[in-house]
Amino acid sequence: MTPRLRRVWFQAHTWLALSLGWLLALNALLGALLTVAKPLDQGFNAHLFVQSDPAAEQPPVSLESLRTRLTAEFGAGTHLTLRPPRVAGESLRAYVSGPWDGIVYYDDTGRELGRRGDTEGLHNLLFELHSTVLLGDAGRALLAFVALSYLLLLLSGLVLWWPQRWPPNLKIRLRRGWHPALYDLHRTAGAVLGLLIAVSVATGAYMAWPPLRTAVTHLAGDTQVKAPPVPAESLQLPRRPLDELVATAQTRFPGAMVGYVQVPGREGQAVRVRFKVEDDRHPNGLSSVWLNPHTGEILSTYRWNELDTGSRIITVIYPLHTGELGGTPLTVLVGLGGLVLAGLGISGLWLWTRRTWPPARR
Repeated sequence: MTPRLRRVWFQAHTWLALSLGWLLALNALLGALLTVAKPLDQGFNAHLFVQSDPAAEQPPVSLESLRTRLTAEFGAGTHLTLRPPRVAGESLRAYVSGPWDGIVYYDDTGRELGRRGDTEGLHNLLFELHSTVLLGDAGRALLAFVALSYLLLLLSGLVLWWPQRWPPNLKIRLRRGWHPALYDLHRTAGAVLGLLIAVSVATGAYMAWPPLRTAVTHLAGDTQVKAPPVPAESLQLPRRPLDELVATAQTRFPGAMVGYVQVPGREGQAVRVRFKVEDDRHPNGLSSVWLNPHTGEILSTYRWNELDTGSRIITVIYPLHTGELGGTPLTVLVGLGGLVLAGLGISGLWLWTRRTWPPARR
């Protein structure tokens, strides 16, 4: 590579990092903290996630009664997602999106255990910052763009690092002071761990921005699976009990765990019941049944492997990004990857400061 071309690559790497790299590093640090904050949150706030005195002899509270209660409190246009208990003693969670956004926790009898807004508590705040930067859909699009910019940072960094002779020298000069050691560490960590970090960054961008899934579906020649419309003539009928709808949906996937029951706030939209079947790797399940909330009729059914390509690969991408696909070892690796990416951003900024400002060099 000629010196002039190398300067071009160096300038591209530097200014891309200075303009977007800081947000990428901050988001990576938040992701690493989330891997620790989640179990800590469940431990310190066990009263929300675990029932202290499960009512063994009483029938569980009906989902319809919770829907009615939440709709009366937050309004008919509120979108609800109910997460039934998945293990004995676990609380039931209702995700509310409307005038108030947050989670309400219930025990088996329907007694409220507590509630928290989307940004209440350390874990919730970290999650919202990591996934939306507190900017909603605009934040998701911004983070997806920033995450994809990492691929350009990785490419330019590899070009600048690429050795003339192989095998490359991966030594870190610790005895020559902080600056040479940090320089070697920045280059070596970026080259050796860059592709591993790219997996986490790319999966995060894919989940953050739905248009990427749409693009993958179109490139694969598939038709995107969408919620079916509810026939207009049925809108005048009263709503069927939510428990009845779930029972009807379970006939399509007998014995499968109910992951979520999604109740749209708008009229004319179908209720979606998500199931986790045995061969589905997504922790919440993607196999879905859509039902008419007024007649109880099943409008469409899709097993997870029958979804369009863009939606189907979420089965692997989501647990791969969170680390749940490989259990504790992969979760630890994901957390370490976030710390390494954050460290690359901090070390790169330090090196640029030392190179640019003479007082810093002195």
